[in-house]
Amino acid sequence: MARRVMIEPVRTCIGCRTRAETSTLLRVVAQGGEVVPDPSATLTGRGAWVHPAARCVENAVKRSAFGRALRVNAPLGTGLVLAAVLVQKNMEAQLGIPNEQAD
Repeated sequence: MARRVMIEPVRTCIGCRTRAETSTLLRVVAQGGEVVPDPSATLTGRGAWVHPAARCVENAVKRSAFGRALRVNAPLGTGLVLAAVLVQKNMEAQLGIPNEQAD
């Protein structure tokens, strides 16, 4: 009997341009002029993927990658995504969880 191996989807981080499994990335969508984190990957609309690391979010902002990836021509606010990343990093540090994508 053949054993079925489940392969997790792979996406590219728009900040550092490296490929990673979706479980290690944060999906974001554009809503109302803001880039909104979508950790459950269930929000409607076009999504983009970024590592949950401040460095990757900042690189994506510098490169204007959010607008291109989400196909939005207007300026997008990124405060919600950066705040979510910093909160996650803070929680992981308090719990002693090592961060694979170090800042």
